Amino acid sequence: MKVVIIEYNAGNLFSVQAALNRLKVKAIVSNEPQIIQNADKVIFPGVGEMASAMKYLRETRLLEIIRNLTQPVLGICLGLQLFCRHSEENDSLGIGIFEANVKRFPPSEKVPHMGWNQIHKLKGPLFENIPDGANLYFVHSYYAEILPETCGESHYILPFSAAIQKENYFAVQFHPEKSGKAGEEILRNFLSIKMNSQDHSPI
Repeated sequence: MKVVIIEYNAGNLFSVQAALNRLKVKAIVSNEPQIIQNADKVIFPGVGEMASAMKYLRETRLLEIIRNLTQPVLGICLGLQLFCRHSEENDSLGIGIFEANVKRFPPSEKVPHMGWNQIHKLKGPLFENIPDGANLYFVHSYYAEILPETCGESHYILPFSAAIQKENYFAVQFHPEKSGKAGEEILRNFLSIKMNSQDHSPI
């Protein structure tokens, strides 16, 4: 199986690669369109600022590549936010896979939301054998609102999408690579998804 992690000047790529290595999967880190298009699975992680990430994706023509992928794709943290339509972070347009708005947490609690938190209302193949209420690791100041494609919810100040799915696009706000055994199982589930057998809709 060929797994590619998209390189787009957003940090945290190599911790994802290390997590895959622990699962005995060797992933390639690349921004080459042909390598990405020919992958069996694509992972789109990242930490950082949305506007500068979108600028890089446009300038390198990765934006259209990502929009047209047909194999399973997993966005992580900033990757989830980039898949959305719009973010309040510097009033940025996203890739637009999901018709979701990304908003900043209100300043009524400590922001960023950092640490372990439970996820609930789990649906779809990403969460096979993951119990409702599992604890996963989050670090973020912005969140995606709840939408029809939400397949996992969490709560910090207010409810937000911890995971979303549409067709072959999966995305999680938490960091599976930092989330212990549950995170490893979620990555393993993603690597096991076969989109040609069914559409895997979580709804």
